[in-house]
Amino acid sequence: MEKTIVRLPTLRQLGHLVALADARHFGRAAEASHVTQSTLSASIKELEDVLQASLVDRTKRKVVLTPLGQDVVTRARSLLEQAEELSRLARRESEPLGGTLRMGVIPTIGPFLLPGVLPRLRRAYPKLRLYLTEDLTARLIEQLHSGAIDIALLALPYDCGNVEERILFEDEFKLATPRDHALAGAKSVRTPQLRSEELLLLKEGHCLREHAMEACHLADSRQAEVVAATSLHTLVQMVDNGLGITLLPQLAIDGGILRGTSLAVILFAGERPTRTIGLVWRKGTGRREEFELLGAEIARLELARRQKREKV
Repeated sequence: MEKTIVRLPTLRQLGHLVALADARHFGRAAEASHVTQSTLSASIKELEDVLQASLVDRTKRKVVLTPLGQDVVTRARSLLEQAEELSRLARRESEPLGGTLRMGVIPTIGPFLLPGVLPRLRRAYPKLRLYLTEDLTARLIEQLHSGAIDIALLALPYDCGNVEERILFEDEFKLATPRDHALAGAKSVRTPQLRSEELLLLKEGHCLREHAMEACHLADSRQAEVVAATSLHTLVQMVDNGLGITLLPQLAIDGGILRGTSLAVILFAGERPTRTIGLVWRKGTGRREEFELLGAEIARLELARRQKREKV
């Protein structure tokens, strides 16, 4: 069955009709619309042809809308207002960090980085509407590629598929032990010393586990398999209760995860192990410049926080 093509009025034609309804005079309506009188008159005639109905009774002295014309004007005003709102929305979204942004973040980063970053980000970009989703890396990547989120704040490296990355900073690992542990009084430790220890890490599925083991060259260690926690806070409580030792990222330490505990924190000697914090987004997105700006802002704010911490 052949589809019938329906001609629709344009916003320009509807705008001219509204201007005529307000002015009740072709000359004044044309002037208000910044067109010539003949152009406005032709536009109204085109609208009547599209609707196949008379909208205006033309007399020598005045312009009178037909009953249908009055109804069309009422509806046209609503359509024009909606079109203007759509245009305003698009302009807001096109401003740098001025629209809606859906960001995924993993639980070993979000609670420790974002509380210090978001208030300053909101002050710098008050029109930004940032919606956060916290989940494990694998599920965030699925949401990223499905379009459920726009961007993800992750620990790298990770196989994210067809994405672009923006590296933000390196997050150093430190050793956390009970106060009465044999290593607690050391100025620094070397990773081989951990092989004989009861090393507690997050459960599989948390990329922090793999990054910590890889960074400390413990990928073949069996000690980390004995006990595993579901969150960094649980992990810290387990260590504080003498169940073993663990590796903690500096972000979590700075975020106060050790508050209320008696744990000792020890540096690693030599090349210090780190994980890489970065943003990823779908390759080919039209918002690349905006995401790069967001990454630069997060990196700048985190650097400022670190510099302030080091001065204390």
